[in-house]
Amino acid sequence: MVASKTWMPATSAGMTIPSNHIPFLDGERMDRRVRWAPRAAPPHLDSRTHTVMRPGNGPASRSFHAGGLKCLAAGAAAGICVILCAAPAFAYRPFDGTDAAVADVGEVEIELQPIGGMRVGSATKAISDGVLNFGFADRWELVLQATAQPPPEGGGPLSVPDAALLKYVVVPGVLQDKPGPSMAMEFGPLLPDVGGSGVGFSWSGIVSQRWDWGTVHFNVETNLTQDRHGELFFDAIIEGPNKWKVRPVFEIYSNSIINESQSFSALAGAIWQVDDKLSFDIGFRSALVDGRPVNELRAGMTFGFPLIMSRPAAAEMPGMPAMVRR
Repeated sequence: MVASKTWMPATSAGMTIPSNHIPFLDGERMDRRVRWAPRAAPPHLDSRTHTVMRPGNGPASRSFHAGGLKCLAAGAAAGICVILCAAPAFAYRPFDGTDAAVADVGEVEIELQPIGGMRVGSATKAISDGVLNFGFADRWELVLQATAQPPPEGGGPLSVPDAALLKYVVVPGVLQDKPGPSMAMEFGPLLPDVGGSGVGFSWSGIVSQRWDWGTVHFNVETNLTQDRHGELFFDAIIEGPNKWKVRPVFEIYSNSIINESQSFSALAGAIWQVDDKLSFDIGFRSALVDGRPVNELRAGMTFGFPLIMSRPAAAEMPGMPAMVRR
């Protein structure tokens, strides 16, 4: 609904404030202009008290104070609206693979694992990581991710390698409220791990399909590692019914660093979808890395919020049809 542009009387101080001064989340800016109503004589500044004076009404400082309080109240209301209208955060933790969906245009989704643990042989090491997803254009997403600790010796590939990636929905499907499977690709440089060096490159293809009983995602990934080795990754994820508040999740994968290492992994866990803005997850992973057992506990959260209040139609990649994930 578009607010009326009619000017309304505000206070006895003679100020008028437009009725559309409250900010809306659809991109309309708050009108901060304050205009004086017509008077026989204009206001003037008293040189002794440095107070704005108007004939017959005395100091206007209380009027400005009231206007300031209204602006503060409007700002607080806008902040509350931002929190209440935050973007849906559909968890895509605690997996090594991903799904064929991206964040809405102008939205941020953050995936955090404050602390987890990996046990390799008799040694246990803490693992914490984070992923920031930003929808910068229709069907496009920027992915920035990192793990705070260096990879454990003999632990195999990290769930969240340091990387700056782009993700594009090639074929909109069930994850975009369209018929058929969703298909996406993700690509970009692999950055040096903590304590490491060198830059690699990653490309992956993702297919997702959903039924009443659950959702399945397939990932095929090929990488050039930071130390210039070829890597192949094959992954399958199964989720329980999407409508369940707490849904079980499973993942299996095979990861091969050519002529270097071979890993097989299985994960079982659950995602608790608190609401459409917040979710928590937990997962237990058991793997064999070159024949050695590796066990890992993962626990984290996902939340979303709008970074850009308006979504101009021009925010599209050239030549790409417009489509927004819901």
